[in-house]
Order: sequence, then structure tokens, then C-alpha cells
Amino acid sequence: MYSVQATVGNSVSSSFELRRLFNLDKRKHASRRIACGIFASGESREIMETEASVFVRTYARAPVVLKSGKGSKLYDVEGREYLDMTAGIAVNSLGHGNPDWVRAVVEQASTLAHVSNMYYSIPQVKLAKRLVECTFADRVFFSNSGTEANEAAIKFSRKYQRFSKPDVKEPATEFISFSNSFHGRTMGAVALTSKEHYRLPFEPVMPGVTFLPYGEIETAKQAIRPGKTAAVFVEPIQGEGGIHSATKEFLEALRSACDDAGALLVFDEVQCGLGRTGYLWAHEVYGVFPDIMTLAKPLAGGLPIGVVLTTEKVASAVSFGDHGSTFAGGPLVCHAALSVLDTIQKPGFLASVSKKGQYLKELLVQKLGGNPHVKVVRGLGLIVGIELDVSASPLVDACRESGLLILTAGKGNVVRLVPPLIITEQELEQAVEILSKCLPVLDGSASNV
Repeated sequence: MYSVQATVGNSVSSSFELRRLFNLDKRKHASRRIACGIFASGESREIMETEASVFVRTYARAPVVLKSGKGSKLYDVEGREYLDMTAGIAVNSLGHGNPDWVRAVVEQASTLAHVSNMYYSIPQVKLAKRLVECTFADRVFFSNSGTEANEAAIKFSRKYQRFSKPDVKEPATEFISFSNSFHGRTMGAVALTSKEHYRLPFEPVMPGVTFLPYGEIETAKQAIRPGKTAAVFVEPIQGEGGIHSATKEFLEALRSACDDAGALLVFDEVQCGLGRTGYLWAHEVYGVFPDIMTLAKPLAGGLPIGVVLTTEKVASAVSFGDHGSTFAGGPLVCHAALSVLDTIQKPGFLASVSKKGQYLKELLVQKLGGNPHVKVVRGLGLIVGIELDVSASPLVDACRESGLLILTAGKGNVVRLVPPLIITEQELEQAVEILSKCLPVLDGSASNV
């Protein structure tokens, strides 16, 4: 018996050692590949090489290894400073290291971090109550991300159609989404996302989705049909799609057509909601209210959270066991979210976002407007896009080398600016100055968009 165990043990050990040596060799090759394409040294280079050898290659990361942050500034492992106009893709609305947020996280982490949804927890109930009080909604469902929130909204929409029409053999199951839309990367949410390169590699995705031109009222009216359309998903302001804002008339038409057809209207405010526009919710700008709203990115200040906010009529269709999540709405993340809400709802905070957003657009028009590559500056509050006639990638790279972090959007030809909402006017001036100085790099771009 012992000899057999020893043999098996040696065999496993030898097999493990061979795999380890093979993996080390693969990592060396991966390290060589990444080292050829970046100008990194020291600790940054080591971290990038390790990442290249162990990660599934889903992220085309910028060659920066970030280590710390404070306010609207980030610092890499070599200590270089960057002005952050990305906010973690519109997540860090209070910037980095906000003392009230840090205090809330530490306080809750030392008390109770996770219990699952088998039990009640105080921060979760408090957050749900606050969200109901400051929105159109009667009920709340927590998830862990924006795409999960949209998945839940898909399920709730279909369940509502079955529940509200129990005598109909084939209730409405189809969905309408729009050009330039982005609703997430899970199978249902990606089916609602218009860009084909997100969907095609994974087909068949959820069937029954029709894409319409964003903003075209008559087309939408004709497409929203009784007995067919379960829900219409729309972003009041598109982020990933290129910072396109809906008109009041367009959203009013969707509201009216959904009511006539018995369909639900779902507003995806994952990126544009919670103060980003200078209003608490983007749809408040238009005075049009949905049946369901999805929320995620900024709510917990950097911790993962998603929310589905819905009316009583929709919530009444959802029963025990219809949906759920182990991690969603845990005490830690909800306590952090409460601290974010406390700050954003302070008197004058949203007005300051509106003021800074207007100032940012004025600066951009003044400093960049005369450049032949700049077609238009658009946006609301601190979600701003600069549309170019060429790819924005060279400008993104040049700005990063100059200490400014920005994003692309649209077809890669839009510079997306979504800084922390606490950014100062002086920092906005610094950002625009860097953008202006880096603009000549676009003159070398050969292809127009």
C-alpha cells in the first residue's frame, strides 16, 4: 500500500513539475512579446510581463501600472502623476480615496461584510429605502454590475408580460434597442448591444431583438407593437456609443408608444446616472419616467454594485425564486453606496457638476474648436464627448504620455471625458491644456472615420 502511494505521489509531483516548467517557459515567451510593444521599465515592466503570461487576453490595456490615487489624481508604480478624466469608466464619482467613503468601507468591513441574501442586513435595507425615496421607483433589486442589472431587467420584462396577460398563450417576448447602444457583455445584455463585434463571436445570443436608429421617432412608433414588444431598452445619454443625448421628444414618443402597446420602457443609466449629468438621474432632464431603470457604475464609489429600480406594477410580477444573487447588495457595498449618496445629495453638489460641465465644454470649444480634426463637442454635465474626423487613439496615447488619462467611445473617433464629479475647475483647465498641446498628433493619422 505504501509503495503504491509513493509511486502515485512521485508521478503527480513529476507531472506538476513538468507543467510548472512548461508554464514558466510560456511566460518567458509572453514576456518577450509584450516587451517588444511597450516602453516600460522596472516594476511596471515586470507586472505587465506577468499579466501577459497568466491572463486570458480580453483586455488591451494601456501600458500603465497604477498604484495609488487621491482625488482626481492617479500615480503609477514609478510615482508618475496622471490627471484622471476616466474615473474608472465613470465609476469613481467621488474620486480616489474620498475620506468619507474610506471611513464607511473600513467601518462596515470591520463589522459585517457579507451574509448572502438568505438574511436581512441593515445597510441593504437602508440603501433600498433611500433609492426608492429619490427615484420614480417603488421597488429595488440589487445585482453586482450594470450588465447583471440589465439581465434582471430582461427577465422582469418577460415575466411581467406573462403575469399581466395570463390568458395569452404567447405573450410578448421581443425587445427593442438602438444604434450605438451598449448594455453589457453577458448573453442577454450583449444581445441588446448594437455593435456587432460584441455579439457576433458569441452567437446565437438571445433572439428577438430589433435595433432601431437612435432618436428616430416615427421608426420607433411603428416598431413597438402590442403582443410582440416586451420592453424597449434605451440610454438617455449614450456613453460607450459616443456621448449621444436623446431628445425630450424622442423619449416622450417611446413612453407613449410603450404605454399604447403594453410594453415596458427601460432606461439604462448605468453610465449616465447618479449625478453625472448634473441631475441626480439623467431622465430628470427630460421629465420622462421609465417602468424600469438600471444603475451601477458610480453608486458604490468603486465597489461592484448594480441596481434594478422598478414600479410596483412590474415588481408584482416577480415571485420568490424568480431571480437572485449570492453577493448582490451585501452590507459592505451598500454601506459604501450610502456614503456616496450622502455626498451627491448634499446641497449644491449637483449644481457644481452642472457648472463644471458647462465650463469644461466652453474650454474645449475655445481651445480645440478651431482644429480641423474636431467636429463637435457634446454632452451634459461631466459626461462629455469630442468627436473627431480621425481615430482618437493617437490622442489618447499622447495625452497619457503627458500625464492625462482619457477614453475613447463611438467608433473609436470620440474622446470620452467622464472625470470624478469632485474635479476642480483648475484641474479641468489642466486637462484641456494637455489635450490642446497633444492635438497635433492627429495630423499624422492617415484614415478618416
